[in-house]
Amino acid sequence: MKLSIVDLSVVLPGETRHDALRHSIEIAVHIEKLGFHRIWLAEHHGARSIAGRAPEVLMAAVAAATSRIRVGSGSVLLNHYSPFKVAELFCTLNELYPGRIDLGAGRATTGPVLDMALQQDRSQRAPNRSDEQITELVSWLENGFLDDHPFSSTPIHSLPEPPDLYLLGSSGWSASAAAALGLRYVFAGFINQQGTPGIIGSYRSAFRPSEGPTGIMQPEVILALHAVCADTEEEARRQLAPVVLMYRYLQKGVLDVEMRSPDEALAELGYLPETEPYVPGSGIPPRFIGGTPAQVHAQLTQLGRDLDIQEFIIQDLITEHRARLRSYELLSEVFRLEKP
Repeated sequence: MKLSIVDLSVVLPGETRHDALRHSIEIAVHIEKLGFHRIWLAEHHGARSIAGRAPEVLMAAVAAATSRIRVGSGSVLLNHYSPFKVAELFCTLNELYPGRIDLGAGRATTGPVLDMALQQDRSQRAPNRSDEQITELVSWLENGFLDDHPFSSTPIHSLPEPPDLYLLGSSGWSASAAAALGLRYVFAGFINQQGTPGIIGSYRSAFRPSEGPTGIMQPEVILALHAVCADTEEEARRQLAPVVLMYRYLQKGVLDVEMRSPDEALAELGYLPETEPYVPGSGIPPRFIGGTPAQVHAQLTQLGRDLDIQEFIIQDLITEHRARLRSYELLSEVFRLEKP
C-alpha cells in the first residue's frame, strides 16, 4: 500500500498565510523521511483559512526542499486556464525536478465572482469546455497536434517524458474522460462517498489503453480520503472537530469558513464528533476516517481490498501542527512505509 498527502496549506488559528506555506514545506520534508509516496498541493480561491491557491509556485518550493518524494497539484483547476500555459508551467517544473512532478488536473467552480476574475475573457461566462481542455492539455504534453489543428505543433518540453498526468474528480464525467484518454484517475472519495464504487468501476470498465507519453496501458486509480490518526481514539475525534464544524457551515451555505482550533470547534459543536466506521464490502468510504493506528489501518486496508486500491492520498485539515505531524508518523509506522 502506498500513502500520499494532499495539502491545502490551512492557515492555523492565530497564524498567517506565510506560516501556512512554511508548514507545507515542513510537512513535505517530514513525510518524505517517513516514506510517503507523493505530496500534492491544492488550489483554492477566496478562502481566508486556506493559503494554497497557486500550487505551481508552492510545488517549486517543496521540490527544492526535498529530494525523493513526488510533488504535484491536487489539483490545478483547468477549467479556468489555458491548457497551453498549464502545460508550459508543469513542463518547466519537470525540467527543474526531472521524474518527480505530477500534473493533477481537475475542474471546480469558485463562485460566479471569482470564476469571472480567473477567466481571461470576461466578456461572457465561459461555456463548459472540459472535454476540449483536457484533450488539448494531453496534446501539448505530448508535443504537438495533428497537422490540421489551428495551433502550433512547437514542442514545449525537452525531456523524454512529460510530467505524469492525472485527472482528478468526483463525478462520472471525470471517470469517463480519464477512461477515454487512457489517463490515471484520482477519485475524491471524501466529496462523493456514495458514488465511489460505481464511478471507479465505470472508469475501469470503460478504460482505453493509451501508448502516448501521458497515457497508461492499464487503469490506475488513487482514492482520496479524509483521515486522521492519533494515539487514542478520543484524540483523533478531537482533531476531527474543526473539519466537522467546517462542513456544518458549508451545508448552511457559508463557504468562507475560518478554521477553528480543536477546543474552539468542540465548544461550538457541543459534542465530541463520532467516527463513522467503514462497512466492509460496501466500497463506500466514510466522510471522515479517524482513530488509532490500528483502527485506521483496518479501515483503509479493507477499503483497499474491496475497491482494489493500491494508493490512498490523504487530506486531513488538522489545525494543530504538531498533531498533524504525529498523525503522519503513526500512519507511516502502522503501514510500514519504506523509509529512504
